[in-house]
Amino acid sequence: MHTDEFLIEKTKRLFETTTGWGDSEEWTNQDFVILSEKIQERTGVALSHVTLKRVWGKVKYESLPNTHTLDTLVQFLGYQNWRDFKSQNGNGSVKTHVVQPVLNGSEPKSPLKKKGRLLKGILIAVVILIATGAFIYIKEYKPAVKDNEYTFSSKKVVSVGLPNTVIFNYDASKSPYDSVVIQQSWDKKLQVKVSKYQHQHTSIYYYPDYYKAKLIVGNQIVSMHRLLIKSNGWLPIVPQSPVPVYFSKEDAMSDGKMTLSVKKLQDRNIKMQPNPPTVFFTNVMDFGEIYSDNFTFETSLRNDYHEGASICQSTKVYLLCEGTAIYVPLSIKGCVSDADMLFTNFYTSGKQEDLSAFGVDFSSFVKLRIESKNRKANIFINDKQVYTVSKDIIKSKIIGIYFMFQGTGSVDYVQLTNGKVNYRDDF
Repeated sequence: MHTDEFLIEKTKRLFETTTGWGDSEEWTNQDFVILSEKIQERTGVALSHVTLKRVWGKVKYESLPNTHTLDTLVQFLGYQNWRDFKSQNGNGSVKTHVVQPVLNGSEPKSPLKKKGRLLKGILIAVVILIATGAFIYIKEYKPAVKDNEYTFSSKKVVSVGLPNTVIFNYDASKSPYDSVVIQQSWDKKLQVKVSKYQHQHTSIYYYPDYYKAKLIVGNQIVSMHRLLIKSNGWLPIVPQSPVPVYFSKEDAMSDGKMTLSVKKLQDRNIKMQPNPPTVFFTNVMDFGEIYSDNFTFETSLRNDYHEGASICQSTKVYLLCEGTAIYVPLSIKGCVSDADMLFTNFYTSGKQEDLSAFGVDFSSFVKLRIESKNRKANIFINDKQVYTVSKDIIKSKIIGIYFMFQGTGSVDYVQLTNGKVNYRDDF
């Protein structure tokens, strides 16, 4: 079996070929900065140039890259994730040649037979190499793209509010294929094939967020632009397919709290058991010039439902950023193994690290505070510092706040500030 180290080295070689930059041993710091931008443009995921330098061995780092980083790297190369990359590369396995022993008394092979076997083996090897090369060529073939060869833009039917229809205008008439793909966001499930001979396509966006819409020809992103779908203030949502259940802000206001009672959910025919719903409180807007590397966020919240399959009371608080996100998990202490946390480009999981400090008692409101400054963040729960993120924080504009409750929950207040920008809502 080839080790992950071997496959990581192969990934680096593929990057050398894909970028056309040659031997990565000669890449400069600026090359990694540019590569970081290219990866974010193609995948929608931000990997800092420092993280990339660690992968390439430019910065001393003893551990292997985490799965999140590896997934993103191979997605840039056209694979779904690291597991898909390993699978399509033989899962790291290599065939070993088994030497058959010559039994006592067996007839030795004649030189002619040996020569015939050798020629046959060479022929098979050549065929395999040709087939492999053809497969790689077909998989990695990307049409050459000239400047202004494709155009791609969009406009929203309504400036704010959900649902929101977006009209895409495109010109892909020079595509070598009869159809091209429009992808609504980072999610490859939200792809639709459109004719290269047409020039418009419409899509409905059901959730507020920061999206990157893409025009794809073959397997290459030829054009991409940003799309901010605003919520028009706080919007309570219960996700379901294909259309979520929307509540008005007034539906969720009670005694100075933002909350959805079990009764209000059941009045909309939302069942609490056996599979409890997920309740989102969302607010996506332009908060002004406030960024992930310099802010203070504070809130007080409570998960209000702990029956049946909602026993863990899983809860997450999100700060949406342009091209990335921050989220902090909360749950009862017995379920912290399932917790995970993202801070722009930093990721950790309760499967690989002790996150028991994020286990809380939701019998009363829990105060959460995040302080980020100089690309270092401290997280406090009930005024006690419980975690520090000191690496991989990138600067990205904050454009939204999400509360996610398993079952349902309540929020007492929200505050987001950097000293110049001040947002607060006491409901």
